Amino acid sequence: MEEQKLAQEETRIQQEVEEAAPEVEEEAAEQEGGGWYVVHSYSGYENKVKKNLESRIESMGMQDYIFQVVVPSEEVVELRDGSRRTVERRIFPGYILVDMIMTDESWFVVRNTPGVTGFVGSGGQPIPLREEEAEDILKRMEEDAPKVEVSFRVGDAVRIVDGPFTDFLGTVDHLNVDKGKVRILVSFFGRETPVELDFLQVEKE
Repeated sequence: MEEQKLAQEETRIQQEVEEAAPEVEEEAAEQEGGGWYVVHSYSGYENKVKKNLESRIESMGMQDYIFQVVVPSEEVVELRDGSRRTVERRIFPGYILVDMIMTDESWFVVRNTPGVTGFVGSGGQPIPLREEEAEDILKRMEEDAPKVEVSFRVGDAVRIVDGPFTDFLGTVDHLNVDKGKVRILVSFFGRETPVELDFLQVEKE
């Protein structure tokens, strides 16, 4: 009789384990992928914080919980004083992204990295970015062609500094950032005439 009761108890336990298994697997699957968390750091020290955190991940053996540390940045072409230079610009100054599984241990490693001031979240609880948000940021970083940054906008008064219209004044009518071209309305004999020029041929007045 006792053996029968033991057998029934074992069967009941086995059933409970089998019923719980899908939930456990689902939780593990969620943890496996982790999520991108936004970490606040001192502005201007993002790369140093990234190196500090990567060193801590390695020395504390947290590679299975913290996968990647990224400083969101992009290449920008600056046009200044008739010259063009490519610089790296922070997309979100003062913030870094960390792809990680959030546990007490991984939180401690990141939060106590020199230069880190906290996680972005709600009510003190770190909240990961939505998948599409993280993808947009990473895609923006991977763009081949650097963005062109100019000091003038549509409606601004500018001076032409190169080409046959040098020293003519005009007004910005249209910007084509992809091609690096600007359309200027220049006054000839009292009539406004559109002239298309390269960004480098124009300076803001």
